[in-house]
Amino acid sequence: MRRAVCPGSFDPITNGHLDIIARASRLYDVVHVAVMINQSKHGLFSVEERMELIRQVTADFGNVEVESFHGLLVDFCKQRDIPAIVKGLRAVSDFDYELQMAQMNNGLSGVETLFVPTNPTYSFLSSSLVKEVATWGGDVSHLLPPLVREALTKRLGEKRDAG
Repeated sequence: MRRAVCPGSFDPITNGHLDIIARASRLYDVVHVAVMINQSKHGLFSVEERMELIRQVTADFGNVEVESFHGLLVDFCKQRDIPAIVKGLRAVSDFDYELQMAQMNNGLSGVETLFVPTNPTYSFLSSSLVKEVATWGGDVSHLLPPLVREALTKRLGEKRDAG
């Protein structure tokens, strides 16, 4: 069984993330989407909400498992016998950082990292940018799955009402 992991914070999951997960799901029998828990950051969505959104937008793939993790990604991989990490690269600046991470992960555990070039349509896309644009009323509908866009619009409305 060929297994890989696509890690990230996914706050929220974007069409760029979904493109990488979809492509990995065609290459591997099982793709684990690992939602990072970072205690020092307070996300717009809780880890559980992010996981549920990811489950819903990847349901049609049929081979995606969504889990959370904290700590070292290589430990997550070792616990689940996952030999490969799949990461999307948007730009050269991503490569510089991700190459260091890939070399460290391989040195720690032998886990390989496969880099997938991002679809040019999403080369500028990040969750933080989407949240920033949506906060100021910009149209992000073409950057998110409809279900995620609805959740984001609702959450931002709740924050405005509470503020």
